[in-house]
Amino acid sequence: MTAVELPEPTVSGRGPGRLPVRRDGRVRLLRRVFCVLPPLLVTVVAVRHRSVLAEGFGHLATARWPWLLAAACATCLTWVAAACTRQGAVVERLPRRRLLAAQFAAGAANHLLPTGLGASAVNLRFMAVCGLPLARSSAALALYLLAESVGRVALLGVLLIVFPGALRLGTLLPEGAAGPLLIVVGAVPVVAAGVLALVPRLRAAVVSFLRTALGEARSVHTRPARALALWGGAFTFPALQAAALVLVGRSLGLPVPAAHMAVAYLAATVAVALVPTPGGIGSVEAALVVALVAAGGPAAVATAVVLAFRLMTVWLPLLPGALTLAALVRMRVI
Repeated sequence: MTAVELPEPTVSGRGPGRLPVRRDGRVRLLRRVFCVLPPLLVTVVAVRHRSVLAEGFGHLATARWPWLLAAACATCLTWVAAACTRQGAVVERLPRRRLLAAQFAAGAANHLLPTGLGASAVNLRFMAVCGLPLARSSAALALYLLAESVGRVALLGVLLIVFPGALRLGTLLPEGAAGPLLIVVGAVPVVAAGVLALVPRLRAAVVSFLRTALGEARSVHTRPARALALWGGAFTFPALQAAALVLVGRSLGLPVPAAHMAVAYLAATVAVALVPTPGGIGSVEAALVVALVAAGGPAAVATAVVLAFRLMTVWLPLLPGALTLAALVRMRVI
């Protein structure tokens, strides 16, 4: 008997040839949605905070422009510092221009989603497109977050040692709140350890991740250039952010020493690090005003400085960052 060759099913038929087309169509649809979503979210957030934006623009109009230009330069350099830290967290060389563009886009995503989820998602996707496995890219992300946190807290600690009177901590915490706060902070690792002890699968996953993360950290620190990029960027990033606030404060005549403003900024951002709001919108402003007042600034001027600072560092880059994010999605960079 001779074999009879059956015709291949066409794309329009019911054969297996139809599945890739469906999947391709879904991917294209998702990309179109992700291209439109960031600018749409920016519009929604801007409408919700339109009074804050209007007041911030009003304060910028009365500021001294040389100081504001210097603050804008410091803000732009923060994306360079973030790119250096991201590169230092992985052994492989990442494409520089795309890495810098991804950090600019991640900044916008970070202000649209809570607790840094936006920036983490953008960078995980970027590293995946660059060819890094998910386990290693997650370990690199954890190393970046650890280095950035250590740099911020260490910088705050050094400034508090050098300028012990820069911040009146008693005005930042309600009376009697220090004890419960310490109890909560101490209870977190105990609860985490209990959960890991009771759930073997979760414990195995955490142990596997820690092994990968430690291996990645060892590999990075065997290369001096990577270690310098990681820790240099981790310390430079919060220093540039604090410098931007100091320069905005100078532009509006805030009568607080520069070191005290830097301490106020670092203390406020450390305090709101665990607050689950998109980019800290709302919580950062409140904490900054309280911290600047605690550093000795008048409440009215401190409020004007914070509004102008957040407008320059968050709101003005938000739309260009969202458009960059949409462009990177369209170009399949992320």
